Amino acid sequence: MTQPTASTGTTTSATPMGFDPRIVVFACNWCSYAGADTAGVTRIQHQPHFRMIRVMCSGRIQPAFVFRAFEKGADGVLVSGCHFGDCHYIFGNERAVEQFEKTMNVVKLLGIGEGRLRLEWISAAEGNRFAEVIDEFTDQVRALGPSPFAAEDAIDEIEVPEGGPCLHSEADTCADAGKD
Repeated sequence: MTQPTASTGTTTSATPMGFDPRIVVFACNWCSYAGADTAGVTRIQHQPHFRMIRVMCSGRIQPAFVFRAFEKGADGVLVSGCHFGDCHYIFGNERAVEQFEKTMNVVKLLGIGEGRLRLEWISAAEGNRFAEVIDEFTDQVRALGPSPFAAEDAIDEIEVPEGGPCLHSEADTCADAGKD
């Protein structure tokens, strides 16, 4: 299949390397989302092919959220949170690791491709790191090609429900985690 290029009018071959992957980023409000903001405020150049979904804590991300993103058309999903020891909710990033491992096991079982899912720790001060991770992950997903799992192209419609499972057993919601 060939497509005309915008600048020259010549044709190029449409390959997986030529597509713009749709990436969903679930970012912790306190660190990773702020790290993305730092990248933007300081005008650090990075790939624009992602939809950012802010969550209060990376420990809030359940496997169902990730699979919903793939179902809605995501070619890749990045879960990002605070570094260990810096979690606003104390144990949220440890919970994120537990949830990520469960999710990755199902990803392997379904044959989605391990390279389409990633977990990263990015602090609010790491705008450069955010840009590097987004660029690297976008290139990684681009090399894999479009997701065979996507049922539709509606990543702008993805929402994370309010409330839900807690970060650790004593809390009712992420907002209550770590509070006495």
